Amino acid sequence: MATIQECRAALDKLAERLDSADGEVRRATAVERSVSCHITDLDTTFSGCLTDGRIEVQQTAPGPPVQRAQIRLAMTGDDLVALVAGELGFPGAWASGRVRLEAGILDLLRLKSLL
Repeated sequence: MATIQECRAALDKLAERLDSADGEVRRATAVERSVSCHITDLDTTFSGCLTDGRIEVQQTAPGPPVQRAQIRLAMTGDDLVALVAGELGFPGAWASGRVRLEAGILDLLRLKSLL
């Protein structure tokens, strides 16, 4: 089972990738949205914002998200680490329910290039 530190490292790695992205990915993430990622097996939520193609984790708190973020993810720590490492594909993980993504329809359409 992934630790909180491994999950934070995975989120930091994802943030670095998004920050250096260009083209479609850069355009898809060039918005300002609140983001949360609930790690279900650790019952911990990372909260932050997506701004101009950067994810900034601002808070780590026990339990599910206290506030409803505009883009919400939920998964196990192992699945987060595997997704960022490229060992787990997002479409299959999402279709099978291993990863939950909730967002407004416009955000989903904008983010489809990331999936």
